[in-house]
Amino acid sequence: MAGDRLILALDQGTTSSRAIAFGRDGLPVASAQAVFEQRYPSPGHVTHDPEAIWSSQLEVARQVIADVGGPGRIAAIGIANQRETTVVWDRATGSPVADAIVWQSRITAPACEALQARGLQPLFRERTGLPIDAYFSGPKIAHILDATVGLRARAERGELAFGTVDSFLAWRLTAGRVHVTDLSNASRTLLFDIHRLAWDPELLDLVGVPPAVLPAVVPTSGVIGETDPSIFGRAIPIAALAGDQQAATFGQVCLEPGMAKTTYGTGAFLLLNTGPAPVTSGHRLLTTIGWQLEAGGPVAYALEGSVFVAGAAVQWLREGLHAGATSEETAALAASVPDSGGVMVVPAFTGLGAPYWDPDARGAILGITRGTALGHIARATLEAIAHQVADVVEAMTADTGQPLQALRVDGGAARNDDLLQFQSAAALGGGGGTCPGLDSRRLNVSEIRARQAPGLQVCSATPKCHGTVRDCIRVDDHEPDSSHG
Repeated sequence: MAGDRLILALDQGTTSSRAIAFGRDGLPVASAQAVFEQRYPSPGHVTHDPEAIWSSQLEVARQVIADVGGPGRIAAIGIANQRETTVVWDRATGSPVADAIVWQSRITAPACEALQARGLQPLFRERTGLPIDAYFSGPKIAHILDATVGLRARAERGELAFGTVDSFLAWRLTAGRVHVTDLSNASRTLLFDIHRLAWDPELLDLVGVPPAVLPAVVPTSGVIGETDPSIFGRAIPIAALAGDQQAATFGQVCLEPGMAKTTYGTGAFLLLNTGPAPVTSGHRLLTTIGWQLEAGGPVAYALEGSVFVAGAAVQWLREGLHAGATSEETAALAASVPDSGGVMVVPAFTGLGAPYWDPDARGAILGITRGTALGHIARATLEAIAHQVADVVEAMTADTGQPLQALRVDGGAARNDDLLQFQSAAALGGGGGTCPGLDSRRLNVSEIRARQAPGLQVCSATPKCHGTVRDCIRVDDHEPDSSHG
C-alpha cells in the first residue's frame, strides 16, 4: 500500500551504486543505479575515487526516496558493499587521503610475498581463515599509509580512519558520528581473528596497520546509528551492514549448513554455509564469517571460493574486443556458434583467485585457428566463467566430503541461460545436463534482510539434470554488479 513503511537497501558495488526500496513482502518498489569511474593507474592496479562512491550512492538513495514519496516512508536502511576495497580518510574533515584501493588490485602483491617469505602463511590462515594475498584489505591500508609522506604518523596519532566501503558510507551518512564495520567485512581484512571475533594485535603489527585507524566491529543486523537529518530530510536508522557476498548468501535464504550460492558479478563468488563453527579448507578456499544477527548471538561461518574475473570478462569482450554493445548482444554472439571451436580463454586479468591464488597469472587465449571467429572467443569466455566456478565446486566438495545439494545463482550474468547451461555441465563434470524452466526474475538479492523466499524458481533434479548439483535456482539481479569482492 502507498503508506506502508519500506526498507531502503544501499548496494554499493564495484562498478555502480544502487538503491532499492523493498516492501514487507520482500519485493522491490523502486530502484535507481549510477555507474562511476574505474581507475587503472598501473598494470594490475585498480582504484576508485571515494567521493565518486559517496556521491553516486547518495544520488540514487535520494532518487529512490523521492520516488516512494519521501523519507517518512523509509523505516530503516541496510548497506551491502563491495568487500575488501579500502578507504582511508581524515577524521576531522571526512575527506579521503587517497584513492580507494579496490579489491581487484594487485598493488600490494610484493608486500604479501614478503610476509609469505617469512613463513607467516600458517599463522594468518589459522587466525583469519584467509591466505596472505593482495585481495584483502590489511596490506592495502599499509600501502596507502606508506605511499604519501606523513600519513603513517598521522594514522598513529589517531587522525585518520580506515574503513571498507560499508564503514565509509556509515561515517558519511551519520556525519562522522559512527565508525563501525560488521563481522562479515572485518573478516576480509587479514587483521581479524575469526575465532575470538576481535582485531588481532600481532597481525596488525605484522602487516603494519596502526590500531588507531580501525573501526569498531558490530553484528551484521542491528541499529548502528541514524542518518544525519541533513542527508535525507529526517533521521533514518541504519539497521544492517554486510559484505555483498554474505548479504547475497543470506538473501538467497542459504540459512542452513550445506546451502550454497554463486553470484556472477564482476567476479564470481561461491559461498557455502558451514554453520556455527569455522571449517578449515584443505583445498585453498577461504574460511570466512557469514553473519551475526545480534550481539552475542551465534555466528554463521562459510567456505568461499572467490573468482576474480567473471562479468568483468564479458565487459572486456564488449569494451576491449568490441564484441557487442550490450551484454545481450555479447550473449547472442556467443550463441551464434555451436561450440567454442577448440578455443580456450583464461581470464586471469588480475591473477587467479581460488583455488589457485596465483597473483602473477595473466590472461590467455588458446587454440586459435584460421577458422576462429569472434563468436568462438565470446563462447569460450562464457565457458571460462563456468569452468572457474566448477573448480571451486570441486574444491568445496573435497573440503566437506559432501556433494552440493543445491547451487543458487544470482547476479546479472545469471540471466544468461547458456552460461547456466555451461555451469551445469561443468559443475556436474560434463554430460551436458539441463535444468529446464529457469525463469528470469527481476529481484535483487545482494541486500541483507531485504527480501525473503517468495519468487524463487526451483528446477528439481530430473533425468537430464543429474550429478552433484541437484537443484538449479535462479534469482536474477538488475545489473551485473553483484560483484565484488
